[in-house]
Amino acid sequence: MAIFKLKPACKDYVWGGRRLADEFGIDSDKKILAEAWTLSCHPDGASTIASGDCAGQTLTAYIAAHGAEILGTNCRGLDDFPIIVKLIDAHDNLSVQVHPDDAYALAHENQRGKSEVWYVLDCDEGAHLYYGLKKKISRDEFAARIKNNTLAEVLNTVPAKRGEVIFIPAGTIHALGKGVLLVEIQESSNVTYRIYDYNRGRPLHISQAVDVATLTPPAERGEHYPHVAACKFFCVDKLTLDGKILSEASGVVDGRSFLNVLIVGGEGTLTCGGETLSYRKGDSFFVTAGAGAWTILGTCDALLTTVPDAESF
Repeated sequence: MAIFKLKPACKDYVWGGRRLADEFGIDSDKKILAEAWTLSCHPDGASTIASGDCAGQTLTAYIAAHGAEILGTNCRGLDDFPIIVKLIDAHDNLSVQVHPDDAYALAHENQRGKSEVWYVLDCDEGAHLYYGLKKKISRDEFAARIKNNTLAEVLNTVPAKRGEVIFIPAGTIHALGKGVLLVEIQESSNVTYRIYDYNRGRPLHISQAVDVATLTPPAERGEHYPHVAACKFFCVDKLTLDGKILSEASGVVDGRSFLNVLIVGGEGTLTCGGETLSYRKGDSFFVTAGAGAWTILGTCDALLTTVPDAESF
């Protein structure tokens, strides 16, 4: 198969809601649907093939059976599948947290670290995000503020805006506020060091956070033009078809990387390698490296994710 639809792994974290099921059609029997891992081979939640002869097989198993070449030459030398794409519904505040870089995570957690990007799909009026610190602090002050619940005083608060893109390098303290719906594209890791959790009783990871956190204000977020986001781990592009002035788009998936297409709005068809699949809001597609020309017809808002050549960054 050159192209197939994926069924996400679903997570019922305490802060989640129901928008992913009600608005995106994510099929889950969970009462709370916080995250849908729409592209993942991570052991904590692998996506499942939902179309074609291999329906029901995990993406992990499919890649193992068909060879790593379907991932593309940019993935050569990697020990595992490189990225996770998620839909996230923050019905309540998420914990304030920080992720380690690859070196620290591999040494201490036996998996990769996590740099990520947020693409805000929707947000309630007054919703906010935490992104880094307002001022430089010492590691002693950082640890003390975690313990005495005053960390919020030095967090950089950012109003949530539809269409906002925030790149979060490993080490950046961050959190989603209540009422934010977004796509997260990240390294394939599930390592999170929690430093404030609104008194929910879950454990904190103070010593690890002190080791890895960047304790200076973040750099300006900047632009990744012509991409939504681009770093050595992933490259993300946005596709919009209004169905009137523009109702068709095309491209080529060459041998360098697979392509993930996440539909965040609209409906239509996606064709590649002689196969045509229908799509609607919430659908995720995997297109194998070297699959060739693809065409999308219909109305569409989609995020297209590939793995770049890391040496170009």
